[in-house]
Amino acid sequence: MALDINQLLSKSTSLSLDQIRSVLASTSSLRPSSIGDALEKKEYGTAEELVADLCRELGLDFIKDIPVADISTDLVRDIPINYAKTNSVLPFREDGNEVIALTSNPVNLKTLDDLQVLFGKRVKPLISTASKLQDAINRVYEKSTANLSGLDEIEAEDYDLDDPIIDLLEAGEDDAPVIKLVNSLLFRGVKEKATDIHIEPYEKDMVVRFRMDGLLYDIFKPPKKLQNAITSRIKVMGNLNIAEKRLPQDGRIPLKVGGKDIDIRLSTVPTAFGERIVMRLQDRSNVVLELEQLGHSRENLDKLGDLIQRTYGIILVTGPTGSGKSATLYAMLSRLNQPDVNILTVEDPVEQRLHGLGQVQVNSKIGLTFSSALRSFLRQDPDIIMVGEIRDLETCELAINASLTGHLVMSTIHANDAAGAFPRLTDMGAEPFLIASSILGVVSQRLVRVLCPHCKQPYTPSDFELNMLGITRESIAHANICKAVGCDHCGGKGYVGRTLIGEMLVITDDIRSLIMQRKDGGTIKKLAIQNGMKTFRDHGIQKVMSGITTIEEVLSNTQLDI
Repeated sequence: MALDINQLLSKSTSLSLDQIRSVLASTSSLRPSSIGDALEKKEYGTAEELVADLCRELGLDFIKDIPVADISTDLVRDIPINYAKTNSVLPFREDGNEVIALTSNPVNLKTLDDLQVLFGKRVKPLISTASKLQDAINRVYEKSTANLSGLDEIEAEDYDLDDPIIDLLEAGEDDAPVIKLVNSLLFRGVKEKATDIHIEPYEKDMVVRFRMDGLLYDIFKPPKKLQNAITSRIKVMGNLNIAEKRLPQDGRIPLKVGGKDIDIRLSTVPTAFGERIVMRLQDRSNVVLELEQLGHSRENLDKLGDLIQRTYGIILVTGPTGSGKSATLYAMLSRLNQPDVNILTVEDPVEQRLHGLGQVQVNSKIGLTFSSALRSFLRQDPDIIMVGEIRDLETCELAINASLTGHLVMSTIHANDAAGAFPRLTDMGAEPFLIASSILGVVSQRLVRVLCPHCKQPYTPSDFELNMLGITRESIAHANICKAVGCDHCGGKGYVGRTLIGEMLVITDDIRSLIMQRKDGGTIKKLAIQNGMKTFRDHGIQKVMSGITTIEEVLSNTQLDI
């Protein structure tokens, strides 16, 4: 039992195994064996519960939820964030001649001694789990980087815009206020898991909006007089030409935020009231998920698993922008990534770096395009090729030729559904007989919001809602249908995160015949449904009945297939 306790503690605190054993062995009031006996009798839902109980056994104070709003930024003014994160310590509050300090490593006496010297007061440890403490450190230091309400009286001419950002949390007291403002907005976007940040100028004001879980929310309205300074600062960070305000520009901002590597794709467009900026945030530190974790149905996973084992042909993934197409491609490549397989990818940009893959990033300025890279790949003896997107006829023809010469090719294409990929390719100019003979199948997906597990409520849908979904009341007799409510955990939205709903069209002889006849997507889709294909709506209904999402989400993201 003692070893299990050690393993659990090492995952939820910053203690090493030696330190954990030392804590268990050094207590005078309780023998380690009696602690193990006491804990063995209890069942723990989380490691946090175990830590809390162990703290009680050892006479240490434990805090479950850290009230970040109550922690004064004055307490961390003289403590670098890297020191706080490395040593897992955060001053919590001053209480007379005593300072309460949060820590997940109570045996690190040197750090507590350092704080005692800094504050000139006795330091008392308050134990928290490592994950919650790291989150609290990030949020407290975010509060200290900028005070947005104090920017109203600052003139744009006062800013030095020549210092690119590397780590947002390294902003010092001498940094210009606009640098702090931009840092704070980017930090907040990362913390709130925004996928896009919009900076939109209007005639008399400007608005900052975040896209979270697919919806845009107004976040902040900076003073109009800061518009030029904010725009210039962001363009400097993205290595764009700050003097060019009449043409659209694209750039990239690599950042480190709270230990995470964030890649921002930057786009500026001139409007009547100034340059409009959109920044797409990509967390490069995210682990590549398995196909089973993305949300595909079991039926589609089985079909996709069969297709990716083929030695040649094309597998396409379609869906709107930001629907997780790249995640599906990476999951397929991750499953196929073996020492005896040569995998090459060309992407714009490379979103995740996978060991064992040859990944090439498009650079149109020097002529490195999807088509030029794909042409070179064929001389690199590949087994599998991934093309980030089929955008033009040349790339399409090269992908088809690669598949017909013994390579498995994976790519994305913009289409509304799986069947829509075929007319899209013919519109590019590809020959129908080549499309029909090379494509193995098409995965199409889009995202729906997931109900917050803390506040979702079961309910009985109305006849109108059931009719809209096209299902009967008998079919939901044993279903767990829920509605969104809203609570503190989800910010009152009722939803936390998103999952995909998808459809999988596998090419059969009769489908191949329709493609060669240049039939439209609707005709191909009807035949695929007759052959057993499950549509977006079908997959969405499954997730509604499982209590994962709502009827409203499925209705707004799918259309009835007739």
